[in-house]
Amino acid sequence: MTAIPQGRTRRIGLLGAVCALAVTGTGLTGCSDDPDEGTNGVGKLPADQIQTKAKAAAESADAVRLSGNVVTSGRTYKLDMRLKDDGGSGSVTAEGATFRLLRIGDQLFLKADAEFWSHEDGKSDDGTTDTAAADKLDGKFVKVPQGDPSYKKFSGFTDKDVLLSGLLTLHGELSTDGYHEQSGTPTIRITGDDGSGGKLDVSLDGKPYPLRLERAGGAGTLTFSGWGTSFTLEKPDKDETVDYGKQLPTS
Repeated sequence: MTAIPQGRTRRIGLLGAVCALAVTGTGLTGCSDDPDEGTNGVGKLPADQIQTKAKAAAESADAVRLSGNVVTSGRTYKLDMRLKDDGGSGSVTAEGATFRLLRIGDQLFLKADAEFWSHEDGKSDDGTTDTAAADKLDGKFVKVPQGDPSYKKFSGFTDKDVLLSGLLTLHGELSTDGYHEQSGTPTIRITGDDGSGGKLDVSLDGKPYPLRLERAGGAGTLTFSGWGTSFTLEKPDKDETVDYGKQLPTS
């Protein structure tokens, strides 16, 4: 039998007490301690079907907010991104440096301080830091050319389909791991290889959207919110923008 968390057990116990009072006092019936009652029903499904429905719900949504940590290639990235079909915006922190990303269609902009731009990648041919260039870019939205190596690296953080397709897959044998909550929303948790292959909390309220993910191998934890909540992406003003043409000075 699937274990039910203590908090949910208390709620079910309270519900049972209320039901007993209603039956005793009025003769009414219909109360239930079924944890799936009033939900979207995915909690009753096998784990593989829950994962399939969660992916389908995510793919059908035109917007989402994604926040948390991702570990890849030995680096930890802290993300807080709002994503939609035609772009995204938000912040990324890596190795102590925080920068903002904005993509509208194919146009990608990166905004960071002078310290970010004067990192070792920004050294000139003689090995000295080009502080003049770094100062020029400080606090500006720098347009990233599509042919620059940085474009592919950074645009992936703003691509909803790329991020979700790479994240929402658990590894190993799938199973369910009880009923939980995420920010007040009831969820059903599924795991890969009893958790070592990742854990995914799926909403039991409305569409079965993914709400929380623990990646396999300790590769980060992410939360998802604002599914289907639209937002506006606005191109920065010209006086806030620097265009270096075909290649960034840090490449």
